[in-house]
Amino acid sequence: MPKQVDYESRRRRIAEAVCLLADEHGPQGVSMRDVAARAQVSLGAVQRCFRSKEEMLLFAVEHVGDRITERVRARLAQSPAQSAATALGHAATEIALLRAEHRAEARIWLAFVAQAAVSEPLAGPLRTSYAALQNLLVRLITEATESGPAEQGAAPPAPRREARTLLALADGLTTHVLIGHLTAQEAEKVLHAHLAGLWERLGTARPGSRDPAG
Repeated sequence: MPKQVDYESRRRRIAEAVCLLADEHGPQGVSMRDVAARAQVSLGAVQRCFRSKEEMLLFAVEHVGDRITERVRARLAQSPAQSAATALGHAATEIALLRAEHRAEARIWLAFVAQAAVSEPLAGPLRTSYAALQNLLVRLITEATESGPAEQGAAPPAPRREARTLLALADGLTTHVLIGHLTAQEAEKVLHAHLAGLWERLGTARPGSRDPAG
């Protein structure tokens, strides 16, 4: 009987190889032949999964974005009873990729972002990933807005505007840590301070409460 091939599993394996090579040489330095060698499959196997290098890179971008989004959702699912403040803090910390074990992933993500600046096909999947993360932040901020009274006399924060601001901050902190402008600890303090200010406007933070980023 012919051997059954799990193409989706193979595509993910190839995407991981693309990410490793993009981390070492940048997306432009990735070739289908090198990917085949790194993934330990034949060049023909890569070509059966992807018709071109561009298609292969597009899938790898989506793969990294999905991995980050799923990790954020898994982190939230681990503690379903956590407060909205803690949940948002966990989500923002995951998105910022500040932990040492996510440093390679951060380099890969920014390498794709840099390439996407001059490649509309690559920019599309990145926009989709950012939109998914932003929508998740909007949901968490909306839940917090509904669960706590806003500061007296202050207009309640607009969830979409706050989500955009937080996502941009997290993304910028990723860059600052990678180039050594900030340490991961310094970046976390910046993130925590922003979240604390948000919760003060929402009226959900209390003196002596736990750090909103958990």
